[in-house]
Amino acid sequence: MPTNDLAGRTVFVTGATSGIGRATVHALAAREATVIIGARSDDKARALVEELRRQYPRAPSSVVAIDLASLASVRRAADIVLALGPPLDVLINNAGRAGRSGTTPDGFELTIGTNHVGPFLLTELLLPKLRESAQGRIVNVASRAHMGVKRLDWGALARPPAIKGGYSAYALSKLMNVLHAKELARRLADTRITTYALHPGVVASDIWRELPRLVQWVMMRFMITNEEGARTSLYCATAPELSTTSGRYYDTCREVQPSALARDESLARELYTRTDAAIQSVTPHH
Repeated sequence: MPTNDLAGRTVFVTGATSGIGRATVHALAAREATVIIGARSDDKARALVEELRRQYPRAPSSVVAIDLASLASVRRAADIVLALGPPLDVLINNAGRAGRSGTTPDGFELTIGTNHVGPFLLTELLLPKLRESAQGRIVNVASRAHMGVKRLDWGALARPPAIKGGYSAYALSKLMNVLHAKELARRLADTRITTYALHPGVVASDIWRELPRLVQWVMMRFMITNEEGARTSLYCATAPELSTTSGRYYDTCREVQPSALARDESLARELYTRTDAAIQSVTPHH
């Protein structure tokens, strides 16, 4: 049953042209939110905007080009969002990658750089815009994969990285997403901004595109749809009952306990400080 309960609220979703992000954007537009689509591909993003305008003519949508692997791209995208008129009500850090090795243009391990460092900087830069909202929210799409991490290897933030890519880097990046939301909640305790981390479910989305085709095919048979995967993101982004709750972790639209590491306050604090320092060590080049 479509409703217009989000009319007048602005939501920025990264990784919005495929998978969970795309399903999230459709669900937000159906409720007449103003949606900012963060995407690497201009063509895909423009096609999505056309689709949204046809299906939900009362929901304004726009595109901001962003590649979370590039800090320069993140800064440019943030500048565009900061220049927009209305406050930013919700930031959904949804974009992610898994399975591919390499380094970002700034020298970070590719998965850590895309899933944690880029979203961390984007969130920091957009805080002034979120502060303008009556109730700003930051939603980090993490994963149950974080539970498999036994220790946080700080070599993951080194340039060049002291860890290899692959599934272990993905799991580590998702632990970082949960810790990031936790520490932000502490830092923003005296503001009207709340934070959330979540496991979307094991979703048949584009994030697995780097894996071999046969492995993808077998995995997809046991996965949920993107629409089902978007439900917890939407719950954290919009549920009125969560307006005073911050820094918690959710799975299937309810609060659950993350791993012991993810609950470690001193670790969350140290991750924030180290990530900030790692970003400062990269010379900003516009």
